[in-house]
Amino acid sequence: MLTGAFRHSFRRLHSSKLLLTQSSKRRISQGRAIGTDLKGRNALVTGSTSGIGLGIARELARHGANVVLNGFGSAEEVERIRMGISSEFGVSVHFDPANLSSSSQIRQMMSNHTDIDILVNNAGIQYVAPITDFPEEKWDEIIALNLSASFHTCKAVLPNMQRRGWGRIINVASVHGLVASVNKCAYVAAKHGLVGLTKTLALETAETDITVNCINPGWVLTSLVKAQIEVNAAQTGKTFEEAKAAILAQKQPSRQFVKPEELGEVVVFLCSPAAKQITGISLPVDGGWTAQ
Repeated sequence: MLTGAFRHSFRRLHSSKLLLTQSSKRRISQGRAIGTDLKGRNALVTGSTSGIGLGIARELARHGANVVLNGFGSAEEVERIRMGISSEFGVSVHFDPANLSSSSQIRQMMSNHTDIDILVNNAGIQYVAPITDFPEEKWDEIIALNLSASFHTCKAVLPNMQRRGWGRIINVASVHGLVASVNKCAYVAAKHGLVGLTKTLALETAETDITVNCINPGWVLTSLVKAQIEVNAAQTGKTFEEAKAAILAQKQPSRQFVKPEELGEVVVFLCSPAAKQITGISLPVDGGWTAQ
């Protein structure tokens, strides 16, 4: 009798736990779906035909956002990327070929896409040299693309966001928006400027449902970083893999490259309801680089 009662109680307890677990899983699943559901939102990601920008665009699309791509590449390659994202995630994907070094082309791009809810300023270029050898035209190019382009896109997109009462602007500013490295005067200056622009716009929109934030990646194995590794390998006589390990050891304590899709998930989080009160921040995603 005691054994039977015990078994009956155990079954009831086990059944209750199972129902609780299933209910909890449903709540967690629903919470995640609500928190990351961007269906119906329209995102524009600059510099998104490769590297970090492409990773961000894919994650936004994965969570339901329609995407406008922008960047360089052959017509065939761009169309392959566009169709691939659209078919994989079932969202609308467009491409705008605007050269972001041109303020008039930026204005045209933004007038072509007046329904942007999420703006990700990611496009950037790099040039490495001591300031005494730094070509003036390279300074102008880097400031124009890495900083001024974001001013122009933000200026154009904000009135429409304010009219609709919602918006998210995420600027990809690099750890070099927080700390410096030698031989990168233009890049560091532009990224520090982007952090300042972000803080200012966050204050100007603080009483609205618009947030403006930076993410600050450390080393990401993009084509830009690969080129730097190749130069380092040639200069030091190391293999590519040895130079890659050395560059990580020098700056990034995790000894791992940040992945573009990880940055994409950070962008998605900053677009979620959980991040509603997060604005004006610079969020390092750098394996501990800026903790040193």
